[in-house]
Amino acid sequence: MEHKQLKDIQEGKIAAVYLVYGTEYYFMEQVKTAFNNRAEDEEAVTTYDLRETAIQDVILDAETFPFFSDHQFIFAENPSFLDTKNDKIFVTHETEALEQYLEQPVSYTTLVLIAPYEKLDGRKKITKQLKKQAETIECQPLQGKALHGFVKQMAKTEGVQLEEETYEKLGNTFQTDLYGLQKELNKLALYAGEKEVISKQEADLVISPTNQTNALQFVDAVIQKDLSKAIGMFKDLEKMKEEPIGLIALLAYQFRVLFQVKLYMKKGYNMDKMKAVLKVHPYVTQLAVQRSKYFTEASLSKIMQLLAETDEKIKRGKRDKSIAFEMLLYQLIRSY
Repeated sequence: MEHKQLKDIQEGKIAAVYLVYGTEYYFMEQVKTAFNNRAEDEEAVTTYDLRETAIQDVILDAETFPFFSDHQFIFAENPSFLDTKNDKIFVTHETEALEQYLEQPVSYTTLVLIAPYEKLDGRKKITKQLKKQAETIECQPLQGKALHGFVKQMAKTEGVQLEEETYEKLGNTFQTDLYGLQKELNKLALYAGEKEVISKQEADLVISPTNQTNALQFVDAVIQKDLSKAIGMFKDLEKMKEEPIGLIALLAYQFRVLFQVKLYMKKGYNMDKMKAVLKVHPYVTQLAVQRSKYFTEASLSKIMQLLAETDEKIKRGKRDKSIAFEMLLYQLIRSY
């Protein structure tokens, strides 16, 4: 996501139609918050789940003049007709309605399509038209220099100045948990007071044991098929106010790296080449190589599916999040 795009929304420079896609939940929430802050009141914002509502019905609402405000914002989430996966769709989407709307959108509605997918199906006419006629905001996980720059920018916003080594450490540690990064920078800001620069030693004292480390330990517990240890770790994290959604994201990251390593090893990549291609911390790559022998490609695919299904159930309120996460751990350990 480009900083200018978010700034434009915050300043009221808003387009008629947006396509927001990617897998970085933190950035997507920032975009949604920016739109919500521009709305006159809660009545001016409507959210649809396109797994339950057809796009033509959303367009009909977009074309209807709002009764309670001069301008309305409509979020249309999970547009599966843009996804590269062929998952079952339980509603019939007439994408022609969206195609026609893009040609002449109304002035009193901002339509925001939110696609939490890594990639969009670029072969489809509607995808091509959206990328051409809508304002596209890409919300993908940050890596390398982009991640380092983001950590510095976030620290600056919090009024914190750190040593270069600490910026790098924070980036490597929280690259899959930007909410955690923000929380740690808040703590560092409170600690800093009138200090100009926080030293590495001081930062190490303030920063909590990381979710990244806990995620690695979770993976170890799963590999060892130690259910009681995994559940015990989860209970400890709950006491620390860690959310199951965040833990699922961290586990998904670890298993996604494992899956990629498995594929690259099959292609004959050596350690150096894998580090270059994966663009993750070298220690993470090294651990993934060691752990990959415990899994087949099929078992890793099943694990990723279980993680995705549990994430969806929790977000849609289908199951208590704590119970759902404990069930997930049980299923993960039995999945290979």
